[in-house]
Amino acid sequence: MSSVNTYRELEVWQKSMKFVTDIYKLTQNFPNNEQFRLTSQFRRSAVSIPSNIAEGFGRRLPKKFIRFLRISISSLFELQTQLEISKNIELIDLNIFDHFYENSRENERMLKGLISSIKY
Repeated sequence: MSSVNTYRELEVWQKSMKFVTDIYKLTQNFPNNEQFRLTSQFRRSAVSIPSNIAEGFGRRLPKKFIRFLRISISSLFELQTQLEISKNIELIDLNIFDHFYENSRENERMLKGLISSIKY
């Protein structure tokens, strides 16, 4: 971690930022009656992932950074649940679900790896 100067250099932050963009594009196609329900939940969960990575990095204390990375993982689990719901109520098909779920799992593995690498 000492060689990283800013959260923007973290690959997990970069990937989670792309994931947010992809979630926004996905939910654009959701019905209008979901705008303030599932669409809003999806977007808040997605935005929370890189936001907490950045906030935790800014704390400059390993224990606090880990705490915020765990919050990011929690938001990711919320998003995975929202993906399942969207599949179950047929807002997305199985191929789209698989694509987004696998991306979420990759982010999850990266977050867990980063947590394991932090020494305090």
